[in-house]
Amino acid sequence: MLPKKFSQPMFLIIMSFGMSIIMSCVVTLVNTGFNDGFFDRYFNAFTFAFPVAIVAAFIMVPISKIIVSKFISND
Repeated sequence: MLPKKFSQPMFLIIMSFGMSIIMSCVVTLVNTGFNDGFFDRYFNAFTFAFPVAIVAAFIMVPISKIIVSKFISND
């Protein structure tokens, strides 16, 4: 078990992983169709998308929290 201080980074990594699986599959399917070589193209897209998604999540989460706080009242 990891200490609680790692919960936010672990959440971001797991969320990025799941989103990368779904998005790289959908984008590969839409762009190239489901035919021979689909899984190779999908795996290549995923291996590129996952690291990008992790970096994007670590950048966007703090920004998103600030933006959301502007729309949510403190009541």
